[in-house]
Amino acid sequence: MGQLTVKGLSKTYGDGAMAGSVLALNDVSFEVPNNQFCSILGHSGCGKTTLLNIAAGFEKPTAGAVLVDGEPVSAPGWKNTMIFQDYALFPWASVAENIAFGLEMKNLPSHKRLDATQYFIGLVGLKGFENKYPHQLSGGMRQRVAIARALAVRPQLLLMDEPFAALDAQNRTFMQDELVRIWQREPKTVMLVTHSIDEAIKLSDCIAVMTRRPGRVKEFIQVDLQRPRNEDDAGYLKLKRHLRDLIHDEVGDR
Repeated sequence: MGQLTVKGLSKTYGDGAMAGSVLALNDVSFEVPNNQFCSILGHSGCGKTTLLNIAAGFEKPTAGAVLVDGEPVSAPGWKNTMIFQDYALFPWASVAENIAFGLEMKNLPSHKRLDATQYFIGLVGLKGFENKYPHQLSGGMRQRVAIARALAVRPQLLLMDEPFAALDAQNRTFMQDELVRIWQREPKTVMLVTHSIDEAIKLSDCIAVMTRRPGRVKEFIQVDLQRPRNEDDAGYLKLKRHLRDLIHDEVGDR
């Protein structure tokens, strides 16, 4: 389960009737089927992160709703987990303790927490690092811990806010491949915010291209390319040119 529906979503910061108010999102609507991977693509300031925060329950919409399996998201919780750009790990906790945190919040029995923690440590390739602390890990390894922690609670919706932006190009490419591998082993409905056209194509089943503020869906695109994605494939290059034109049009319209 985990069909995502964004329905007539708008968000205004401040009193809309007063000067200084900001309309961040305007009547955003799209659907993502269960277990599909959707990227939200656009320039800074187009409302991508606002959309993600509403889907996580961190912010309330001014109008419309984000629904998972027909139920409006109204508050943060384990059913819709977030992976942040800065990892957001507990520095005083080990890898295993970080991963087990959400399971404790769900009041899972200790033996089940241990089994789940060990499973997800193996899934993300961190066996042997269970007792290490975040400061002892590379950026890529810390992001693996964050992914394992988010997946361990078995969410319906996984939200990702530019999770690889802090990594160098080589590690970013490697982690994108790892994310696809992990997602194929543990399917979830995923919504990823990104500035990167290549990242959106490489990871996604569908892409919502956002306009400049106030953010609207300029085009919602289904990605019909086999995985793993080949950057030299004609279909890949055609889609990349189309997405680049959509994004550049928004800059040119300023």
